[in-house]
Amino acid sequence: MRWALVKVSLAVTAMVVIAFAVPLALVVKEMASDRAFSNAERRASGLAPVLAITTDRAELDRAVASTEDGAAGRLAVHVPAGDEPGQGAAAIGTRRAAEEDLRTTRRLGRATVVEVPGGSVLLQPTAVGSGRVAIVELFVPEGERSNGVATAWLVLAGVGVALIVGSVAVADRLGVRMVQPAQRLAGAAHDLGEGRLGARVPEEGPPELKSAAVAFNSMADQVVRLLANERELAADLSHRLRTPLTVLRLNAASLGSGPAAEQTRAAVEQLEREVDIIIRTAREAKPQTAAAGPGAGCDASEVVRERMEFWSALAEDEGRKVRVAGIERPVRIPVARPELVAALDALLGNVFRHTAEGTAFSVDVHNGEDAVIVLVSDAGPGIADPTAALARGNKGDRAGSTGLGLDIVRRMAEATGGDVRIGRSVLGGTEVRIWIGLGGRWTGATGGRRGGRAARRRRG
Repeated sequence: MRWALVKVSLAVTAMVVIAFAVPLALVVKEMASDRAFSNAERRASGLAPVLAITTDRAELDRAVASTEDGAAGRLAVHVPAGDEPGQGAAAIGTRRAAEEDLRTTRRLGRATVVEVPGGSVLLQPTAVGSGRVAIVELFVPEGERSNGVATAWLVLAGVGVALIVGSVAVADRLGVRMVQPAQRLAGAAHDLGEGRLGARVPEEGPPELKSAAVAFNSMADQVVRLLANERELAADLSHRLRTPLTVLRLNAASLGSGPAAEQTRAAVEQLEREVDIIIRTAREAKPQTAAAGPGAGCDASEVVRERMEFWSALAEDEGRKVRVAGIERPVRIPVARPELVAALDALLGNVFRHTAEGTAFSVDVHNGEDAVIVLVSDAGPGIADPTAALARGNKGDRAGSTGLGLDIVRRMAEATGGDVRIGRSVLGGTEVRIWIGLGGRWTGATGGRRGGRAARRRRG
């Protein structure tokens, strides 16, 4: 595109320069010739007063010799024959014009120009008496007719070349301004196609290419978000598989001894390892918003009752004491039902995986004016580093943990303007407090203004 613009500019400018320069050069040449003959006619008219006074040969010789043109041999006076005897026609000075040209000039009665070797002569008729016409002949050399023409042509040629070079330079700069953003856009598209998701295009250049760059960057951001969401979904779905895997592991542990039981337990352990590999592979994706939109949500009490019916059966098999409180009446929260189910399963699954059989646990729901608090407590050994455990993908001090379960809970809470805290429970073990804001709006990782006030009151 760049060279195409340069070629077009070169062709157009060259045609314009030729269209104007050639006629102008001819006009300059014609003006120089007219100027030379105008000067010659003025100098030739200087002898008219002398011819009007006298036609004496001696006087005319002195008058011709006294002029610059006469001294240079470029002036002649053709005097016609007089009325007195012995006064025939005579030519004074250096003559170059033919007799035929003289007769033609006398017949026309006006100045004429005749081509002669080395230049041209101006024949200027002048009346010297009744019916008699003298002719002043002035020689104009070829160099005088073209005086200054070569310089003017050189100036025109220089101006034309400068115009062409300038137009080519401007076209090249414009081409660069158009081509470079297009090349950057093509390069970024190629990089994005090869999997380099960080490829972006500077939003600069002509308005059209700038708009294309904005659209490309928006598309690239959307691709990154979609891939992150895809990996998050894979990690979350894989983590949700750990709930039935926990049930399988507990049931397999109660099968007793024997080849079939050992094979079942080995298969369950292998399946758990494969699920952990999937979770660890996908855990580096960026978090996505887990909250439902305005007007959507679920009944936290109903979800807690449903999930506790499932986990209570497993707790009974392991001899765990279970306590549930705060679910007597509906508690609406701005969280989608599947997200709350995944969060509860993640926390309760951690209780079963990381505490010994017979360890008691409880789930409490507290409904406030601007927030709902869900507490999951156990009587286990607790977590030594709660901050590290809340970091995404951090295993904390628990063996066999991917660290994704607490991250699912954290993202669900932060999506509502709330947060998650880990502390020491009244049972002596770990207490995970889920603070769910009732505003239902995404306000960032640190919570919104409303959730922040509620959290400060709670901590106070």
